[in-house]
Amino acid sequence: MGFLDNLKKKAPELKEKAADLAASKNSQIDQGIQKAAGMASKATKGKYDDKIDNAALKAKDAADKLADESRKKP
Repeated sequence: MGFLDNLKKKAPELKEKAADLAASKNSQIDQGIQKAAGMASKATKGKYDDKIDNAALKAKDAADKLADESRKKP
């Protein structure tokens, strides 16, 4: 059995753990995303701020969606 086969078997468990972590550390994740976006903006001297902001928003939405999955568990 190869590495990818093992990973596929563990994927549901790993997703559940990630969802639990996203739910418990949601504000810290958002702060990290914002900090990374700020660093990227500074590194590009503001040239790509619209794209960086869009990517940060998508990352926050993905983290929120994952956190919501954890909160909806019975």
